Amino acid sequence: MAKKSRTKSRTTAASAPAEGAVGPRQPCPCGSGKRYKACHGAPGGAAAPYVARPFEGLPSECDIVAMRELVPAATAPLTLKDDPERTVVLASLLPMAAPAMARESGQTWLGLQVQHAFGDPSRDLAAALQAALAADEPGIVSMVEPPAEGPRLQDLVTGDKLDVTVHDGFEFWIADLEDTTGMEAALEQANGAATPTARLTGVEAAYWTNVGTKEHLRWVMPEPEDELLTALARLHVAGRDVLVPDSRFVGMFRAHGLLAPVWDLPLGTGAEALEEPADRFAQDLAEVLADTSDLTSEERSARSGLAGRQVTIR
Repeated sequence: MAKKSRTKSRTTAASAPAEGAVGPRQPCPCGSGKRYKACHGAPGGAAAPYVARPFEGLPSECDIVAMRELVPAATAPLTLKDDPERTVVLASLLPMAAPAMARESGQTWLGLQVQHAFGDPSRDLAAALQAALAADEPGIVSMVEPPAEGPRLQDLVTGDKLDVTVHDGFEFWIADLEDTTGMEAALEQANGAATPTARLTGVEAAYWTNVGTKEHLRWVMPEPEDELLTALARLHVAGRDVLVPDSRFVGMFRAHGLLAPVWDLPLGTGAEALEEPADRFAQDLAEVLADTSDLTSEERSARSGLAGRQVTIR
């Protein structure tokens, strides 16, 4: 996964605190590392309440989660409700992990992989976007303190689906610049940390990557967690979760209220070979999601095992 400073911790679906049901001595679900009573549970404490599914309702919610947590270098244009002709680019990562940038070209860039975590990433993005749109001069927009009360990104943008472009590296950082002096070291460092990644074309928010020792498919899915776990358990027991020979469904990431199933793939698989199997899996998943029958004992055991193979990304 794309390198970042956010803490990752193993958890199960049963132990994950639900929004509004966090014990005062439990870790705060915002990922700060503090107990809830000393962070977002403190009377009059944090500036924004924790939002379990902050990107819900945005165009291509699953792709936004993937770009924020899993994809090294990707961009997608955003359409502003109040100014649809203005160019706004949503990026996985900007130089220096900047929240936003006003560019010399007149474009406005918004970054997903950032250093701050103020409880509601959507509100943070909206604040950074508004600051960049209002900037008098080109430059970086920084966020060192929680934003004041204001809109969330859902209030500012519109559209049904994002047109996501996955890049081989971060040369898009300089694509609109005439003078790239001083960017060489930053580009080299960023490119060195990026793993080859591709987005599948036939299904939503499924990303192949090669981490050197093996390949993975990481697929962010929109279904509610309990329903998705049940469906994945049915497919696992039926042997219908194998995408290509010698591939293996190994677990899931949990991020921003969504699950992202992960498969290990043999080296040399590549993204193109996954298109047909992924489409077939999506159809099989839709079929079992509609199955309301009780789980068998083997399926219940599989579901319990899958719930224990989750990594929560904060």
